[in-house]
Amino acid sequence: MDRMNWTDIEFILQGLSEYPRVEKLLFVMCLMMYLVILLGNSTLIILTLVDSHLHTPMYFFLGNLSFLDIWYTSSFIPSMLIHFLSQKKTISFTRCVVQMSVSYAMGSTECVLLAVMAYDRYVAICNPLRYSIIISKALCIQMAALSWGLGFLNSLTETILAIRLPFCGKNVINHFACEILAFVKLACTDISLNEITIMLGNVIFLFSPLLLICISYIFILSTVLRINSAEGRKKAFSTCSAHLTVVTVFYGTILFMYMKPKSKDSAFNKLIALFYGVVTPMLNPIIYSLRNTEVHGAMRKLMTRQWFWRKG
Repeated sequence: MDRMNWTDIEFILQGLSEYPRVEKLLFVMCLMMYLVILLGNSTLIILTLVDSHLHTPMYFFLGNLSFLDIWYTSSFIPSMLIHFLSQKKTISFTRCVVQMSVSYAMGSTECVLLAVMAYDRYVAICNPLRYSIIISKALCIQMAALSWGLGFLNSLTETILAIRLPFCGKNVINHFACEILAFVKLACTDISLNEITIMLGNVIFLFSPLLLICISYIFILSTVLRINSAEGRKKAFSTCSAHLTVVTVFYGTILFMYMKPKSKDSAFNKLIALFYGVVTPMLNPIIYSLRNTEVHGAMRKLMTRQWFWRKG
């Protein structure tokens, strides 16, 4: 078959086209969750910028995570919502590549950023007296820049390899959004190199950060158990409980997707992927705000300031 030009290619995002009523329900649910994602993560970013008590490394990284979650979900949710209500579920080659590359970059960056946040908690608990010296402002910026740089580099590598493939006619992507493995499987040539690089990328960006996170928490647990007072142990655990919860939700969903038995029900597989893509970013600001007195205090001060500004 002849190779098609990029401008001639349109992909069909199948989603759950065979279940139109389910798609209508998903539209309402995903719209509500997307609004929560925008509101929750934007609020956290604003609080970390305007409140001096939140000008700490932990909240600096949390601001990066919130910014990342907004970009990640915005790369695919708006178009997905349109497709839920539309009979024509097509996307151009260029838009598909942009959607795929941005979401892949954000996912890779989040893996590295969660490992960086685990290191921050390790130093805070295991070496508290030197925390401000080790986790300096310069190091925070460098580690955040490294997370973003590695994420975009991984996405750029995979995207360049993907767009060089020839496409000859197959154009149905069995997903809600453009996903890189589903994208390369439509090529009319051998995709072994792409599959190998995607697998290597998953190992490097999923399991290497997870290993570093596990090592950090082993040292944290060892240090906490050596604290004599129950109040001291509770306080130490509370400083990393939110991060540990986010990591559990994030990696728990991914590991379930990768390790569950192969299912013939593609609808179930797509719903699990949707849970990972939408629910996890929605939970992050909720988890970090729940029972967090610093965030609650910053929120009260911001609301009080707005009230006085309106009265004035």
